[in-house]
Amino acid sequence: MDIKEYQDKIEKLLVKTLKKTPKKRIGILFSGGIDSLMLAVYLKKLNYNFTCYTSAYKEDSQDLIFAKEIAKELNLNLKYKILKLEKIPKYLEKIVPIIQQTNPINVSVGLTVYVATELAKKDDIEILFSGLGSDELFGGYNRHKTSKNLNKELKEGLKKVYEDDLVRDQKIISHFKIKPLVPYLEKELVDYALKIPAKYKINKETNKLVLRELAIKEGISKKYAFRPKKAAQYGSKFDKAIEKLSEKKKKSEYLNQYMKLGILFSSGKDSTYATYLMKDYDIPCLITIKSKNPDSYMYHTPNIDLTELQAEAMQLPILFQETTGEKEHELKDLEKVLIKSKEKYKIQGIVTGALFSDYQRERIEKIADKLELKVFSPLWHKDQEEVMRELIKNNFKIIFSSIAAEGLDKSWLNKVITTEDIDKLVKLNKKNGLNIAGEGGEFESLVLDCPLFKKEIKILESEIIEEAKNTAKLEIKKAKLVPNKSYSLNQAK
Repeated sequence: MDIKEYQDKIEKLLVKTLKKTPKKRIGILFSGGIDSLMLAVYLKKLNYNFTCYTSAYKEDSQDLIFAKEIAKELNLNLKYKILKLEKIPKYLEKIVPIIQQTNPINVSVGLTVYVATELAKKDDIEILFSGLGSDELFGGYNRHKTSKNLNKELKEGLKKVYEDDLVRDQKIISHFKIKPLVPYLEKELVDYALKIPAKYKINKETNKLVLRELAIKEGISKKYAFRPKKAAQYGSKFDKAIEKLSEKKKKSEYLNQYMKLGILFSSGKDSTYATYLMKDYDIPCLITIKSKNPDSYMYHTPNIDLTELQAEAMQLPILFQETTGEKEHELKDLEKVLIKSKEKYKIQGIVTGALFSDYQRERIEKIADKLELKVFSPLWHKDQEEVMRELIKNNFKIIFSSIAAEGLDKSWLNKVITTEDIDKLVKLNKKNGLNIAGEGGEFESLVLDCPLFKKEIKILESEIIEEAKNTAKLEIKKAKLVPNKSYSLNQAK
């Protein structure tokens, strides 16, 4: 088969898909690139009435320039919006919660889709077409030019499109109660396109050759048919806008503030350190489960009431949920408090201090998936000695509140853990396999102070209960918040 036969088949499959579209109010996300251009060409040939929608950060954005020129040449109805820099933060507040991620590329592309779809909504558009997927069918990226097995690489790339890009765009478009349609990802076209020989897709001069030649066949001038690939975030210049807003920060760090995360908080070192690592995000609340079962499979129980003082020290509200602590049943109580957190604080995700426990992680993720919450576990599978040393380095004031392991005794309780203590834990690990981070239940911890606290906890009354030589717990009966020296010094500066 020569390239013309492949072109004919692509045309038939695209037209076949488009013909299924009901005669409703139709729009196209229009970038002026070859993918959305071909959708416009065939919808016009099929006598559909439709409007093209484009968004950009600057008047000189490549996507906007080409969209305007093509619309004029083909007599297309084009509507566009240029979003000023000062308006973008308000849009980020809407977009990040919808797509549930702060990846700069996805947010930049999400901006182009959101703003264009918002325009379509004002026109009461019911169906919105997207050219998504074409790059992965016909080799749209420069990296494809050096591929040794192009179609295999394209097939792998499609997985990301289905799992990431398509999900992102559908969430945004569906948010406006508009039906998204993606013709290039129709199964019949996908299956056929992945069989087209690489030589008809890529050469030294260009990519997506078969689709571009098809545009020429349809009467599109070479200037537009062979317009070089420009990713949406760059073609719209929204990537530049976010870079400008970020100033000296990384773009991802800047964007984190637009995602609200609830913290599954237990009072111990792991959940507190996880909170510290996620401090660039918007953290509207802490979430604590109080289990009546001291041997809970899921939750930290020693001195759990002190989370209220810690929340006050961080100046954050805290939601409590009681549970009987029965295995598996305690998960229902977690679900209840997460629902409350969504309703009251509008969280889009949760943070856990999980290190290695698959039991906890899998159950939390299952509930989060059900509630459409993203899970962040910043300590997951980090080197445990490294985590312990980072805590001391970052000025975490930690005590052990219980011990249950050979090599530990009651002298470890109610004393601030130091670098020397971690050295001892490392030696015990080598001697008897003790888990340096206490993941096997060797010890439980309590954070008295850390950089997140505006005040620190002072224990006023406590009792050490020794059950055996290597098993003991610290029962804190009375505590209060006192001025935090490091915070006071910072305030004085």
